[in-house]
Amino acid sequence: MSTFLKVKKLDRAMVYIRRLTDKDYDSLLTLWEKAGLSCRPKGRDSKEAIQKQIEEAPDLFLGAFLEEELVGCIIASFDGRKGWINRLAVLPEHRRRGIAQILISAADEALQKKGAQVIGALIFDTNEPSLELFQKMGYKIAEDILYLSKRESEES
Repeated sequence: MSTFLKVKKLDRAMVYIRRLTDKDYDSLLTLWEKAGLSCRPKGRDSKEAIQKQIEEAPDLFLGAFLEEELVGCIIASFDGRKGWINRLAVLPEHRRRGIAQILISAADEALQKKGAQVIGALIFDTNEPSLELFQKMGYKIAEDILYLSKRESEES
């Protein structure tokens, strides 16, 4: 297994944060599905696309493990100016234990090392638990920003 970036005791278990690799792909898709995140395995979430993203920024694909089980993940990106938290997921049975906070802190640290002075997170306005969590972690809602996207296909 890879080097652990963070280790934290939760309840009676140890949570290990490490960089994800292409070997974690199937577990990542399973996690997203169980956590209720949308996934596009024929497009931007294909094995090849994820592998390329991991190769380009391995320090921004992080997983939380209880023993060998992937129970949470966070995917961040850096555009040379701003850092972005794009995906945060924790298995439902492991939520509200601090795993998401550990992942956000690890992503914040990785983005700051890259030079990000501003870190943003995109959250659906109906996702109250995530909104509350990010606010608890020091993130502020930008009321004056609208998110727009242009997609090549529904799988993008």
